[in-house]
Amino acid sequence: MNEQTRTEVEAAAFRHLVDHLREHTDVQNIDLMNLAGFCRNCLSKWYRAAAEERGVEMSYEDAREIIYAMPYSEWKSRHQWEATPAQQAAYDAKHPKHG
Repeated sequence: MNEQTRTEVEAAAFRHLVDHLREHTDVQNIDLMNLAGFCRNCLSKWYRAAAEERGVEMSYEDAREIIYAMPYSEWKSRHQWEATPAQQAAYDAKHPKHG
C-alpha cells in the first residue's frame, strides 16, 4: 500500500470511529476511559494537535464540536449523565490522582 492510500484508509477508519461514537451516545466517556483508556475528549485533543502540527489553529472547543457534531455543552446536556459509583471507582483505580 502506498503512503497516499494508507493515509486515505486511516482517515476513513477515523471517520468511521467518530461516526460510530456519535451514533452510540449511550456509551459514556467514562466507560470509554475505563475500557480503552481514551474517550471523545481525547479524540478532540488529538484532532486539535494534528491540526496545529499542520499549521491550522484550532481551539479545544472547536475540535470537540467536530468530534461530537455539536457543541460539547449541548452533547453533555443531551447524552451525559452522572457517573455511577462503580464507574467512578473504576476510573479512579486506573487514573490515580496526583497530589
